Amino acid sequence: MILVTGAGGEIGQSLIAALAERGEELLAVDLRPLPNDTAALCAETITADICSAELHAQLRRKPIRTIFHLAAILSSQAEREPELAHRVNVEGTLLLLQTAHYLGKQHRAPVLFLFPSSIAVYGLPSREEKLRVGKVSEEQFLTPMTIYGASKLYCELLGQYYARYYRRLADEVESGWIDFRALRFPGLLSAFTRPTGGTSDYAPEMVHAAAEGKPYDCFVTPDTWLPFMAMPDAIRALLLLATAPAERLRRTAYNVTAFSVSAATIAELVAELFPGAQIQFRPDPRRQAIVDTWPADIDDSAARSDWDWAPEYDLQRTFTEYLAPNIARRYRLDC
Repeated sequence: MILVTGAGGEIGQSLIAALAERGEELLAVDLRPLPNDTAALCAETITADICSAELHAQLRRKPIRTIFHLAAILSSQAEREPELAHRVNVEGTLLLLQTAHYLGKQHRAPVLFLFPSSIAVYGLPSREEKLRVGKVSEEQFLTPMTIYGASKLYCELLGQYYARYYRRLADEVESGWIDFRALRFPGLLSAFTRPTGGTSDYAPEMVHAAAEGKPYDCFVTPDTWLPFMAMPDAIRALLLLATAPAERLRRTAYNVTAFSVSAATIAELVAELFPGAQIQFRPDPRRQAIVDTWPADIDDSAARSDWDWAPEYDLQRTFTEYLAPNIARRYRLDC
C-alpha cells in the first residue's frame, strides 16, 4: 500500500492519478475531503490533521510500504502563520517519520519515504548575487530566509538522520528502516488545480486570470527570474526517484528543474496565448523579498547522473501544449 499525505493539493491530485494508472493500492490523507474524482482512485481516504495522534495510530495498522509526504503549509501562508507552518511542516513530518520507522519494524523491511522539498531551502543574500551566481547546486547558499524554507531544509536533514540512525539499528537487529529520498522542486505549474498559496504561483495565476477574462496584478517585478517545471514532469521526477536503485543514489536530496524564466517573459507568453490578457506588475514588497532570495536557476546534474532525470516539458511546450489549452478548457466548461 502507498500512503499519500496532502493528497488534495496540487501535487497530490496529479500523483494519485499517476499511481492509480499504475494499479497501485492507495491510502490518501488530507485535512479536507478529497475531490470525488481523486477519492475514487483510492482504496481508502482519511480526513485528518497530519499532527493527529489518532491518525498515526490508524496508519500504524496499515500495510504501508511507501510514503509520499506532501502535506505542508506553503510559503506565503507560512510567512503569515509561522507557528502553524512549524507545527505542520516540521512536527507533522517528524511524526510521520516515527510512524514509518514503526511500520518498517513491523514489516521487517524498509519503508520508502519520498519528501518534496523546495528551492526555498536556498537563501541568496541579494538580488544582485542571485543573478550573478546563476545555477545553484545542492550544497550552496543553504541559508533559507523563510519559515517554509527553514522547515523544508530541517526536514531534509531529519529524514537523512532517521534513515541513517535507524538503518544502523536495523542492521543490528535485522529489522526495517526508512529509505528517505527528497526532491528540491522549483516553481510547479499545474493545469488542473488552482494555485494554493505558493510564492511562485504568479506564473499559473497569470494563465488562470487570462483564461477567465479577469485582470491580474502580478506580485513580483518583470525582471524576477525563477526556475519552473510543469506538473507532469514533477510527477515523473517523484516516480523516477522512487524507483531508482538505492546503490545509484549518492545523496538524499536532489535538485530538479526544467527551465528558468523571467516574469516578463511569462506575461508575454500568456498575452500571446490569450490576446485579451490584462496583466500589470504591482510588486508586493514582502513576497518580492522572498523570491529575491531564491535562485534564478538550479543545477540538477546530480539527478541527471544518478537516476537519469531529464524534463520533457520546456518553456514553450509547458505553456502552449499543457497550461493554455487545459486551463482554457476548464473555464469554458465552467461557463
